[in-house]
Amino acid sequence: MRVTALHIYPVKGCRGIAVDAAAVDDLGLAGDRRFMIVDTDGKALTQRPLPRMALIETRLSDDLLTLGAAGRSPVSVPRSGQGARLLTVEIWKSTGLLAEDCGDEVAGWLSDFLEHPARLVRIGAAFRRPVKSPAAGQGDVVSFADEYPLLVISEASLADLNEHLVANGAEPVPMNRFRPSVVVSGCAAFDEDRWERVRVGDVVLRAGGPCARCVVTTTDQFTAARGPEPLRTLATYRRDPEQPGNLNFGQNYINESKSGALRVGDELALA
Repeated sequence: MRVTALHIYPVKGCRGIAVDAAAVDDLGLAGDRRFMIVDTDGKALTQRPLPRMALIETRLSDDLLTLGAAGRSPVSVPRSGQGARLLTVEIWKSTGLLAEDCGDEVAGWLSDFLEHPARLVRIGAAFRRPVKSPAAGQGDVVSFADEYPLLVISEASLADLNEHLVANGAEPVPMNRFRPSVVVSGCAAFDEDRWERVRVGDVVLRAGGPCARCVVTTTDQFTAARGPEPLRTLATYRRDPEQPGNLNFGQNYINESKSGALRVGDELALA
């Protein structure tokens, strides 16, 4: 089994970046979901209500995050700094989190593009968010991601889903619909659901639980158009046996290792 793709998503809900390698730190993959768009109440904005977020391109340099979109001039903000205004933000059931405001220029850019009041915040020294899961250990923390630091999906699982889609008269979907961190090959479909701990290079990952999918998977990540699939097909064979309202695809993981690196081509082995 090997890693065939790695992705980071610098801004929660916006377009990701394929990388050949990614350092691992306390929060997961370095550069992943360290920025987030919030509304006027500090609540996270995502593609669920705002599919246009998929059209926002992200780029990282050593010092800057740059946002872009078709027909728009790009805007850049520092990846870190001192003296930023602190905002209290909320991500699902994680409340009272302190994040750094990225300023009025990028807030105006986002509000105009999304046609919705928005501000950009980033993780700074005051931010701490423990992983809220029975699988979490002491010291396990997470960024602005939904719940867990990483999401692993196998190529075989996507191939299996696409076979079901085609059999149902629907078009196959690409992997980007599911926004994985790590894509692996060399295993059977949904094997990732059964791994308790895996070692990838010098990094150990611990299973957190299945990823229940939402309307984001029905959003074309290049056009923001929506349709019924793949949720309609997932509902026919991927319902959680304990929580039938959940349609599972992919497995969440916690980086037990708080340093190291993942690389495309790394062997993945049970730990």
